Amino acid sequence: MELRLIMRILLRYWWLVIIPPVVAAMVVAPDLLSGQAHSGGFTTTLHYSAAQLPEAQPPRDGDYQDIWLASEFTVNALTAWVQTQSFRAEVAQVLADASIDLSRLGIAADNQRSIGVLYLSHPDAVSLEAIAQAAVEVLRSRNDAYFPQVGSAPAAVTVLDTPVVVAAPPPLTNRFAPFIRIGLGLIVGLALAFLAHYLDPTLRHREEVEALGLHVVGTLPHK
Repeated sequence: MELRLIMRILLRYWWLVIIPPVVAAMVVAPDLLSGQAHSGGFTTTLHYSAAQLPEAQPPRDGDYQDIWLASEFTVNALTAWVQTQSFRAEVAQVLADASIDLSRLGIAADNQRSIGVLYLSHPDAVSLEAIAQAAVEVLRSRNDAYFPQVGSAPAAVTVLDTPVVVAAPPPLTNRFAPFIRIGLGLIVGLALAFLAHYLDPTLRHREEVEALGLHVVGTLPHK
């Protein structure tokens, strides 16, 4: 019974159902035809190694395993530091360029034992290239200000690859945004159809009359 009622509503008000998705499709048609989504900005990745300088290390007995373990601890510390506000402040100081908007800079980091990875993202490619160079400079020259464990000189940081700025893929929300809008338009159309049905006082079917507690004596055919 309920399914039959739903079908009657949709058949009666089909034009209300299709208007909102059609309007949404017309709005998003340029994006669908071009096959392009909004840019996801730009990213770059830096791999680096780090270790305490030999002359800054206190005298001790050890082997190469100790040296590699110390390097891993140093990279661990740098991985945590690059994600702090103090690192951003140091990058801003090295840049000394007010035109670069660091509020839109994305920073993430990870490490694989003695190899650290720094991920940078920004909407502007030119700005991101300058930011990457500043980040390398901060890593190399300012780490001793935050980690007294490294001794009297900054830990040596070696960048293992040249930073390459590449376009980031658009977010999934941007790629599927046209279809989401059309889907929302369809939901709005369905809502309008059911609203029109419940606001319409006209009785068209026997079940609607009986629902009011009235008895149907007879019916007349359409023809």
